[in-house]
Amino acid sequence: MEELTWDDFMKVEMRVGTILSAETFKEARNPAYKLTIDFGEHGLKKTSAQITKLYKPNDLIGRQVIAVVNFPPKQIANIMSECLILGGLGENKEVTLIQPDSAIKNGTRIG
Repeated sequence: MEELTWDDFMKVEMRVGTILSAETFKEARNPAYKLTIDFGEHGLKKTSAQITKLYKPNDLIGRQVIAVVNFPPKQIANIMSECLILGGLGENKEVTLIQPDSAIKNGTRIG
């Protein structure tokens, strides 16, 4: 495993956001949801997330998550993904979302 410097770590902009909408992403190759996330003063961002094994769309709305917001946009099927939600990958490739213990202001930087 390659070690990072503090400067390397600070290049990764992780922020707290609240999921505003979640729907099945029918056009995706692998089971996924289309999400819209509110990052406060950093705006609304859309993404695709392969988190269908442990979560249902209605359970995601209002949930705060941590996401990397400074990757370049990436086309995924018919949407432009603007962030990457963070989670732990289990033995069966199920993703468990990383989230704050208590409510925190949308857009708060993790670091």
